[in-house]
Amino acid sequence: MKIVFIYPSFERHADSHPELRAVVPCNEYLGPPSMGIASVAATTPPGHEIVYVDDRVTVFNPDMEADLFALSFFTPAATRALEIGDALLARGRKVVMGGIFPTQMPQEASKHCTSVVVGEGEGVWPAVVQDAERDDLKPFYRAGPLADLGSFPPPRLDLYLNAETDTHKPDDYPLQFTRGCPLRCDACVLPSVMGRELRFQSEDNLRAIMTRLARAGKLISFTEDTSVMAMQGVRRRFREFLALCVRMQAEGTPLRFSYLGISMPMILHLDTDLLLQLRETGIDRFYLVGGFDRITRDAFGKGDAKAEAQAHEAIRRCHDHGIDPYVSFLAGNRDDDAGVFDRMLDFADESGVELAEFCISTPYPGTPLWREYEQEGRIFDRTWKRYNDANCVFRPHHMSPDELTRGYLYLWREFYKTRRADIVSREEHARRTIQF
Repeated sequence: MKIVFIYPSFERHADSHPELRAVVPCNEYLGPPSMGIASVAATTPPGHEIVYVDDRVTVFNPDMEADLFALSFFTPAATRALEIGDALLARGRKVVMGGIFPTQMPQEASKHCTSVVVGEGEGVWPAVVQDAERDDLKPFYRAGPLADLGSFPPPRLDLYLNAETDTHKPDDYPLQFTRGCPLRCDACVLPSVMGRELRFQSEDNLRAIMTRLARAGKLISFTEDTSVMAMQGVRRRFREFLALCVRMQAEGTPLRFSYLGISMPMILHLDTDLLLQLRETGIDRFYLVGGFDRITRDAFGKGDAKAEAQAHEAIRRCHDHGIDPYVSFLAGNRDDDAGVFDRMLDFADESGVELAEFCISTPYPGTPLWREYEQEGRIFDRTWKRYNDANCVFRPHHMSPDELTRGYLYLWREFYKTRRADIVSREEHARRTIQF
């Protein structure tokens, strides 16, 4: 069979608010595709032709001929994905949908495709392909027990690297060291999709992925955010992984890194030896996720002096160890009032933050926040493409939706108004990191 994997397009911040393009002084960063498609494609039984289409780069043509079409997508891409599904069904095609959105909203997705894969796709994808060959696709395929990541082959990165065009060559690609998360952030869906127990990627797969990316001249970003720092035992495994990176570099593999995802509480809990090991490995930037943890929520939402002092200490630890904090500020949490925007800007100025992004709190389907706001009747917009951290789709607690949106735009404008000259001089570096 000919199998076409499609990565649907979605609106980014600059798509939702084009006026910001004149404010943020960097080229737009399209970013790499999700590793979901590459991971599932790697489990395809032999004997099939695989084609990959990035709808963000080349608009998908529903008249394309193939035996099976597979779409993997998260919530911001759902509007486009469901549109593609409808177009393919109208032409009598077999369509399978999987990923975070179909897993959380299977009934919604099922209206626009032949089959929905619920949960992690690698374990059930071979059965989907076999049923498609027999023209016997089931409406739903549900993943079984969460699998050992080492039991799967490494992702088919060749699908992405060979598909790059002159206008889309992302500098960095994500590396998934683990899956699952033991934390209980109310706005995150990952624990319900991938489980609360952390599962570790095998060393063989890590070596294969990093070697392939290094040979292609790509930087590596670590996507776990706070998970790998949450427990002491996990940190030990992460230290072992960093040691593997150093060995590979000594063996001649030119590994280069874009950033490590982290949060302020985790920065404060890292011991100095681990910070030094990160720098030795070549990691000189943290993607510092805010708005989910107690420190940032209390510091900016409540103006709590103790939390603000902890936030300053987290940034100071980054600077002391030569690690650049690229801070993601999130506005619109329960305690946030109209003063949250100036509190964020004042903090950025006082702490010396030079690179930041600004997001609107979003109740993604399947998260505890989604369920809470659904019960309270706060959600008024279910246009999925607007669920991209750049639009207010709910009624906030202490301001209006318009006030939150205006404050979000104010943050972008005011922050970069005073940092424009410095960022322009580092434009290439900024382009890799601001997903704008």
